[in-house]
Amino acid sequence: MLDDASSRRTQALLRQLLDGTEAGVVVFDPELCFQYVNPTLARMNGLAAAEHIGRPVREVLPGLDAREDILRQILADGIPREITSSGHTLAGSDRPRRFWHAAYHRIEEDGRVVGLVGILVEVTEAHEQQRNLERARARLAVLDQAATVIGTTLDMDTTCQELAAFLVPELADAATVEVFPHEADPGARPVPAGTLRLRRAGLAAVPGLLARVRSFGAPGTYVDYQPGSSIQRCLESGRPMVDNVFTDAELSRSAPNPDRVAAYRASGLHSALVVPLSCRDKPVGTVTLLRADDSPAFDTDDVATAQDLARRAAIALDNARRYTAEHHIALELQQALLAAPGRPHPGLDIATRYLPSGASALVGGDWFDAIALPQGRTLLVIGDVMGHGVQAAVDMSHYNSMLKVIARQQPAPHLILDTLDALMTEAAAERPATCLLVLADPVRGECTYASAGHLPPFLIEADGCTRLLHLPTGPPLGVGRGGHTSVTVPCGPGRTLLLYTDGLIERRGEDIDVSLDRLNTLRPLPGAALTEILDHVLHTLTPPGTVTEDDIAILAARFRASG
Repeated sequence: MLDDASSRRTQALLRQLLDGTEAGVVVFDPELCFQYVNPTLARMNGLAAAEHIGRPVREVLPGLDAREDILRQILADGIPREITSSGHTLAGSDRPRRFWHAAYHRIEEDGRVVGLVGILVEVTEAHEQQRNLERARARLAVLDQAATVIGTTLDMDTTCQELAAFLVPELADAATVEVFPHEADPGARPVPAGTLRLRRAGLAAVPGLLARVRSFGAPGTYVDYQPGSSIQRCLESGRPMVDNVFTDAELSRSAPNPDRVAAYRASGLHSALVVPLSCRDKPVGTVTLLRADDSPAFDTDDVATAQDLARRAAIALDNARRYTAEHHIALELQQALLAAPGRPHPGLDIATRYLPSGASALVGGDWFDAIALPQGRTLLVIGDVMGHGVQAAVDMSHYNSMLKVIARQQPAPHLILDTLDALMTEAAAERPATCLLVLADPVRGECTYASAGHLPPFLIEADGCTRLLHLPTGPPLGVGRGGHTSVTVPCGPGRTLLLYTDGLIERRGEDIDVSLDRLNTLRPLPGAALTEILDHVLHTLTPPGTVTEDDIAILAARFRASG
């Protein structure tokens, strides 16, 4: 302890120098009891200076972490230190936590340690700004990471699942993504009045919770929400709904239906955050984040991050929804055009297959046809308009319609291609296209081929042997160059002719010769039906699980045996 004379001299000097400073100043004795407090620090602490003197800091300020451990280190080793203390004093404050930065020095007299002196400045606002900056940076880092894993495809359900998977365990112990159904399921149960029905499109949870959460509704199932539930209120208001540490009564109102309460409690779920998903200012669904067991309740930072992620995901969902809509239109158009190719003459059997791309939401302009011509001949057609989407499908229909008209006026394959090329170039409205024509003549036992930039036909002999038929290849249609050539080849009964588009064999970044060589892996059974051959071709070249990068159109043809 300081002796009385020394204490009076020290305090008189400190009052002269420090009573008017805007920084808080304190002197502790070796027991960390207050010996001096200037007016500024007294105001910070919310207690008159005189009421500090002689009392230990933990008694005067029980709500403050004064870092006494470090103060004792300074007393012990004499090394000055700067520390940050936090908590609450007796002074009123609306902040959840206050912060002070202080510099402390040991006081010595005649070689004895007599206490500490500290100078303090409140840094709550600066600390909060720094924390806000750090939180903002952390949120941006999360969003940057999300951009690489959410929206990797143009499939809406895949995007929803990617969003749910990213949220766990980043922000939640479990997460679901639900969207408005595209159309009513004719086999679904009726929707009660006032009830909101959504389709669960994404679900993820930590391992110990996944089975329980799936029991509430797996992806692809419909979930009905009672009036006043959190989901309904979120969609009606367009704002997030936070239900933290809810009571059974609150949980009963917020859940899809009151029957879920017991199951939620058994799963340890205690907090929920529901965020709306909107595309172009129109609601498309919700994202629900759940926390269980020892996880903390949701705070304002969690809400802000979840909203940012929902907005990012909504952009991907909007793209997926628009591309999916265009895909459906184009696919329906193509299927309508390809569903019933023309009927060949009785001397020729044909079979066809069409498979839309599995890697893109857009279909291509692939087509095939069989056009019956005079004298028992049939013109077989396989073609591929460059590009994808509705416009490619529309252009494909133009090419095929015009080809039918020309073929009935001029059946020679190379002249059909020349005329079609000139007409389409003059119109300058359609995209270029490749095309292969085969004029099959069972009476003469021959086929006449002409190619406009298309892949060569594949022949399967009656004994099962296979080979590519290499033909002179003219320029694609629609470029105005003409100059196509016909080649006539004998073709008797039992030989199968396979026409196809590039989606069957081509792979990204692969040389065309390597792609064509893939056909040599085919080993069809001799005498197999055309449909069996097509099944074998597709199973061999696009086995189950293969995601094709382009549409596939195939036409198989075979002369019937006479008699």
